[in-house]
Amino acid sequence: MDKIKDTRSFMRITHRYLGYFLAGIMAVYAVSGILLVYRDTDFLKKEKKYDKTVAVNLTEKELGKELKIKGLEVEKKEGTVLYFKQGTYDTTTGKAKYSKKELPFVLDKMVKLHKSQSKDTLSPLNTFFGISLFFFVISSFWMFNPKTKAFKRGIKFTIAGLIISVILLCI
Repeated sequence: MDKIKDTRSFMRITHRYLGYFLAGIMAVYAVSGILLVYRDTDFLKKEKKYDKTVAVNLTEKELGKELKIKGLEVEKKEGTVLYFKQGTYDTTTGKAKYSKKELPFVLDKMVKLHKSQSKDTLSPLNTFFGISLFFFVISSFWMFNPKTKAFKRGIKFTIAGLIISVILLCI
């Protein structure tokens, strides 16, 4: 019985203090997650103009990659100048004038939390956060005695959450 009590006590105490520690990180992830839901809109974005020189004679695809504009499509060509929705590109000089709608600096950095890859400096934070959230999932089952009504109701909510998540993932 002592081992069960020790495990429950360890899980509860670790859950509590890790929760306090992660509260700030979770707030940032929550805001950035909400912003990502609306990334296909102009929500909170401001137009920023660019005047940049890139390599000459780029293809449509290369130009889109160089300017970091997804789905760039050339609408017309007049002489050496390519016109696309966001601006223009001179194929002989490499001069590109275009505009993009972007989130303000701080919000953009927050959104990058969700988009980081293993090579990014944020990847250890993301990994730590993911492991911590998984610990929260596991440790939450030690918050209540398994014989209590609250625990049994909690299991039902857990199963409902899993089922709804799987259904929404499959749709």
